[in-house]
Amino acid sequence: MNSRSLLLSPNPNSLKSRFTEGLLRALLRINQHHHQQPRSSREIRKRHRLIKTAAYGSMASAVGNRKAWSRALLSKIRNQARSGAVLRRSLGSSTRLLSMKKRICHLQKGNSKKNRVEVGGSGQVDKLRRLVPGGQLMDTCSLLEETAHYMKCLTTQVQVMTRIVEIYNIP
Repeated sequence: MNSRSLLLSPNPNSLKSRFTEGLLRALLRINQHHHQQPRSSREIRKRHRLIKTAAYGSMASAVGNRKAWSRALLSKIRNQARSGAVLRRSLGSSTRLLSMKKRICHLQKGNSKKNRVEVGGSGQVDKLRRLVPGGQLMDTCSLLEETAHYMKCLTTQVQVMTRIVEIYNIP
């Protein structure tokens, strides 16, 4: 029995199966490009970001465009990849790159406030909006539905990644 069959559920069309397939493919691509173990803390952080992006991208791809959170997450990943490559080419220096990213984030945060009806008091809905990808644009009912689905997918992501670690005995 191979490791893939231990990870996949009996239904090849299930969310868990689609996510596992995508994640394993993404991890293989990462390992093909980065043959050796990361040596510096910078290389470790880069590998961490790649794996995290692969996990979230695989999760959103497994869901497809049926859910707003998955569309928002895939869009964010694509935009980060594009803007990161453009910024690295145009700015060069990592300190200039960091300061530019901070300025961009600061400008984007200023535009996110909208007039909303509060439910649950003390800004709890707004806190939830910030946690769910694409939540800033949803009404409260849609936000709750998307949150439930997003939580289900995050649970699946944790289960699959835990199983991968168990199979490969990664400390």
